[in-house]
Amino acid sequence: MSEARENQERGTYDVVVLGAGPVGANVADRARAAGLTVAVVERELVGGECAYWACVPSKALLRPVIALADAHRVDGARQAVTDRPDTGRVFARRNHYVNDWDDTGQAEWVKSIGADLYRGHGRLDGPRRATVTRDDGARLTLTARHAVAIATGSRPTLPDIPGIAESRPWTNRHGTDSSTVPTRLAIVGGGGVGVEMATLWQGLGSQVTLLARHRLIPRMEPFAGELIARSLTEAGADVRIGIQVTAVRRPDPTGPVTLTLDDGSELQADEVMFATGRTPATEDIGLDTVGLTPGTWLKVDTTGLVRDVDGAWLYALGDVNHQALLTHQGKYQARTAGDAIGARAAGRPLDDGPWGDHATTADQHAVPQVFFTDPEAASVGLTAEQAAQAGHRIHTVDLDFNAALGANLYADDYRGHARMVVDLDREVLLGVTFVGPGVSELLHSATVAVAGEVPLKRLRHAIACFPTVSEIWLFLLAAYHRKRT
Repeated sequence: MSEARENQERGTYDVVVLGAGPVGANVADRARAAGLTVAVVERELVGGECAYWACVPSKALLRPVIALADAHRVDGARQAVTDRPDTGRVFARRNHYVNDWDDTGQAEWVKSIGADLYRGHGRLDGPRRATVTRDDGARLTLTARHAVAIATGSRPTLPDIPGIAESRPWTNRHGTDSSTVPTRLAIVGGGGVGVEMATLWQGLGSQVTLLARHRLIPRMEPFAGELIARSLTEAGADVRIGIQVTAVRRPDPTGPVTLTLDDGSELQADEVMFATGRTPATEDIGLDTVGLTPGTWLKVDTTGLVRDVDGAWLYALGDVNHQALLTHQGKYQARTAGDAIGARAAGRPLDDGPWGDHATTADQHAVPQVFFTDPEAASVGLTAEQAAQAGHRIHTVDLDFNAALGANLYADDYRGHARMVVDLDREVLLGVTFVGPGVSELLHSATVAVAGEVPLKRLRHAIACFPTVSEIWLFLLAAYHRKRT
């Protein structure tokens, strides 16, 4: 009998992974590379939220909107742009990149790495055990010799306000899988999902009203949200900061929705979308069978091990551990954890110190994030406020992008801003933020500088090509040098 068939017959594997999104796929891949047998359990589509309702479809939809905006910024090109995006083609493009919500290819990939895929609802059933309940009600038990990895992600959080259920609001899933452009769309929430969806649907022809309790994208430098708010307003959106929704009503299921606001006014829209945070998808995965509280975020160490469970067998990776709700960070955690699982299974020592092979140090020091708004906003590491609160002695350098000729050649009257946060005691970068057209492609250079703790006296020898947008690095470093001398 083959090893794979024997594993299936007995339901026993070295590693069991709950969740087949990008995080689950990466930990499974690393565990298989270490020579371990792996079972992967998925109750929805293999590929997860990112592939079908978040990162991939949102960027597929946003790119035509941003491409047209970029064309409008270049004389000679703007004259050729005479209309809005072709929404039919935009939605067809999205459908192509999500494979029409068919996960056959992703499922085949899981099998190609030598892992076994089980479709159904996976739940813990005590230490090193999980059950899988299929759609037909059949139930089977899987046992893990070494590790169970929870990679079940998160789901949208809806506020507890009157009328929310009856109003049938959009969440990020509706915002990325819908193929009808509402005439009026109210978006509640000024974080990354809110500003991206406002950019998208305003660009596709909706009259968007964006409601935010606080400033936009509050985890970035304040100027990022200010520039995005200005651009959305210029595009025709109604951006309201410092506003809360207190009630929602939709008496006619096919009619408009009315939002009651905390300033006493009302707002009518054809659809309302709530982008008000995420909740861990851990409420029904058997946490209580191992002494944990269902529905909670799971605390982990630097290798991804859950702290409150004995025996070094339970891992929580990606959104569920609340370290950084970003696909790329979850994949990074998964690769690290997969290597750690392999090392522990083989009895090898762990390198889990700062920046070690088995430590997710970047989760604390060098998390990159990008919002594909117009303009784009990209950052890595700490903001100036976060760095000061952490006790660092800092200096900030701020420059508008029009200091770089490459930016002005990229877009006439290029509008953007950059900031770097310097640790004065070590003269390394603690954080960098860019806002402007096309700046997402600058972010990896900043991430390397922050994660690598590259001394500024060395970084100044990394020459930016002329004339590119990346010349902003030259001007930032020169400004810091002038300040210090």
